[in-house]
Amino acid sequence: MSAKMKIKKGDSVKVIAGDDKGKVAKVLKVLPKTSQVVVEGCKVAKKAIKPNDKNPNGGFANKEMPIHISNVAKVEAE
Repeated sequence: MSAKMKIKKGDSVKVIAGDDKGKVAKVLKVLPKTSQVVVEGCKVAKKAIKPNDKNPNGGFANKEMPIHISNVAKVEAE
């Protein structure tokens, strides 16, 4: 059984640890099994894209990676 998550999708959070420390952004996804959240514009990684019909040249795409829930703090709307 996973722990109850106090942060929900759509909440405003502040990153309190890591490279994006101090950023305030919206939660895009919550992963309760691993106690992680995906935060908009934080921990962005470049993902390689294979060439296909839609994108004949391939290339790179930016993708937000999960952050552990202990590294974010909920920000109350004013």
